[in-house]
Amino acid sequence: MRKIISPKEDVCLKSLMENETVRKHFISEVTGIPLEDIRSVRLMNTFLRRRYRKQKLGIVDVLVELNDDTKVNIEMQVVHYADWDRRCLFYLAKMYVEDLRSGEAYEKLRRCINISILDFNLTEDEDNHKIYRLRDEKGRLFSDVFEIHIIELQKKLQEQDSLKDWIQFFNATSEEELDMIRTRTKNPGVLEAIREVKVMNFGRRMRVRYEQHLKEKRDQMARDAYFRQEGKEEGIALGKEEGIALGEDRKLTALIQRKLAKGQNVEQIAEALEETPEHIQELIDAAKERKGLR
Repeated sequence: MRKIISPKEDVCLKSLMENETVRKHFISEVTGIPLEDIRSVRLMNTFLRRRYRKQKLGIVDVLVELNDDTKVNIEMQVVHYADWDRRCLFYLAKMYVEDLRSGEAYEKLRRCINISILDFNLTEDEDNHKIYRLRDEKGRLFSDVFEIHIIELQKKLQEQDSLKDWIQFFNATSEEELDMIRTRTKNPGVLEAIREVKVMNFGRRMRVRYEQHLKEKRDQMARDAYFRQEGKEEGIALGKEEGIALGEDRKLTALIQRKLAKGQNVEQIAEALEETPEHIQELIDAAKERKGLR
C-alpha cells in the first residue's frame, strides 16, 4: 500500500483549507449552514493578537471568515492535552474579543465557531460529532455567539453519521483507502479533498515540506525537554514561575540565534516561532546585553 501524507498533519490540513471548495463544503457540513448561504470563506491571519506583554499569544490552525462576518477556527489535534477543554475556550474567547477596540460598542463582537478535529476520544459516549452552545438548564438558547463542534476520529462510525465521509478521509493512511472513499462518495468537498491530498503526495515540494515539518517537531521536542529541565534546576533558586519563564525565554533565544544565523529578520522569525515581533526583538536585545547574540 502506498502511504500518504496524513490529512491529520497540520501542514496537510492548512494546505487543504487553502482550497475554497474544500473549506466551504467542510464548514457547511459540520455547522449545518446551507452551502448557498456561504458565499465566501476568507482565510484570515491565524495569530490572535495579545493586548499586553505577558498575555498568552493565541495561535489557531485555520481561521476563516464567512460572508456574514462569522469567524470559524478549524484545528486538528492528535495529542490529548491536559485541560484541553479550557484551552479550547481560551482560543474561542480570544477570537471573540480580539476585534473590539477601546470605546467600541459590543455590537461589533462577532459570532465565533470552533471546529476541533480530535484524533483521540474526549468523551465516553458513541457520538462522533458533538455541538456545544450557551444554553440554560432547560436547554433554552442564551446566545449563539459561541459554538463548539467536536469531531472525534477514533470512535466507531455509525451509518447515519452525516460526517462519515470526512471522518474516513481524515483517517486515511494510503492511496488505496482514498480510492475506496472516492468510489463510494458523492460529496464534492470530500472528492476535492482527496484530489488535493493526491496532488500533495505527488508534489516533491510538499513532501520536502512535510519531512522538514516532522524534523522540526522532533527537534522541538528535544529542545523543550532540555530547557524544561534547565528551567526546573534554576527554578529551585528563582522560584517555580521564574524558573519556567527563564526556561521558555532561553529556548526561544536559542531558536532565534539559529534563525538569525540563517539571515532571517525579526518578522520572519516571529512568524516561524508563533510569537510577536515585539517579543522577539526584546529577546534579541536582552541577549545582546549578555553578549549571547551578535
